Amino acid sequence: MSMELKKAIDQISKDRGLDREMLIDTLEEAVRTSVVRKFGDDLDVEVSFNEETGEIEVFQFKIVTKEVENEVTQISLEEAREHDPSVQLDDEMGFRLKVEDLGRIAAQSAKQVIIQRMRDAEQEIIYDEFKDRLGDIISGIVQRRDKSGWIINLGRTEALLPKDEQIPREHYKRGDRVQALIIEVRKEGRGPQVIVSRSHPDYMSALFKREVPEVDDNTVVIMNVARDPGSRAKAAVMSRDRDVDPVGACVGIRGSRIQNIVQELRGERIDIVVWSADVATYARNALSPATISRIIVDEDENMLEVVVPDDQLTNAIGRKGQNVKLASKLLGWKIDIFTESRYNEANAIGKGLEQLASVAEVPLEVFVEAGFQTIESLRNATDEELESVPGLTASKISDLRTAINFLSSAVGDTSDEHPAHAEEEEVAPEGNVDGEETE
Repeated sequence: MSMELKKAIDQISKDRGLDREMLIDTLEEAVRTSVVRKFGDDLDVEVSFNEETGEIEVFQFKIVTKEVENEVTQISLEEAREHDPSVQLDDEMGFRLKVEDLGRIAAQSAKQVIIQRMRDAEQEIIYDEFKDRLGDIISGIVQRRDKSGWIINLGRTEALLPKDEQIPREHYKRGDRVQALIIEVRKEGRGPQVIVSRSHPDYMSALFKREVPEVDDNTVVIMNVARDPGSRAKAAVMSRDRDVDPVGACVGIRGSRIQNIVQELRGERIDIVVWSADVATYARNALSPATISRIIVDEDENMLEVVVPDDQLTNAIGRKGQNVKLASKLLGWKIDIFTESRYNEANAIGKGLEQLASVAEVPLEVFVEAGFQTIESLRNATDEELESVPGLTASKISDLRTAINFLSSAVGDTSDEHPAHAEEEEVAPEGNVDGEETE
């Protein structure tokens, strides 16, 4: 019976990966708790596990006194000398208690404490193991669905794949094997909660690390990833070795490496672009496959004005704004897309307003505050409306109209029927990207 306890401790320690000393400490504490519960808190008791015999030994200690006031904690000198003739007053004597004497209820209580302590220790080990694996890819079996998402069986514990961490339109059934990225490990009452994701940008980075040796050994670095999960993604890469092409390394021979990642992500299209410290060059790469005419960088506003040939507008913006939206996420900059004709016309009109303000000898800001922001609005204004502009006299209005007629003939008709305005109505909502998808 005694050696069976020792074997049980050894087996549990081996099977569950629990520290043997911790199991013994737990067992001793559980027995001590049961003894105190049976005999009271006054009991001075010591519990230890005997490695040689494999037994739990329980000793009760009493103080030797002339008169016994508390039989649980004291023993008379006369009774004490029956056990040890040399004992003196105020000595402390230990008496062995039989564990069997604890009774069925106390033994059951000890068993429950042991089980709970073992479970707590096992959960702590699992938590420590998985919190150190943040950013790792794990594989498990789809077990069941609950209101939060899918529960994935990882063997020693379970993981949660929340609904908002799934790839849209991806369906699972019980028993499916699924891979995902560990993004969080929470400590909860029922045990550690492992949260995994398939839509996180870092999941794609982890897949590249697994599939591409140059990424794994840090020769090629994934600088950033922007994803529209299940549809399209852009990954910015750079090489630390001049002789290694970062795009070629990630794509692989005949696309073998990238195809493995695409298949894992259920057909998600992946654009590999070369990262650059120069934001304009980086933006040109990120907006591929569109051809870019020029890029104006506004560092104060963290904004890029990108000008493309008229026939490249669709390529630059992409379906439902997807291409420019992903490029904006990848760079972390706002992006405005303009066609060459629209950009040139807008600049010409802007310069024209400045010229008109100069002719009228009125600051441009005064015209803007009065509601005149285009040449067209000034041309259509009545003399009375123009006279409301501070500083404009009748003679200046006459000079202004002469200048307007001259500029209108030079820039071209800017009425509402002009193609640039039609284009502006259709393009402006899609061309402006600030983290929001527009249609």
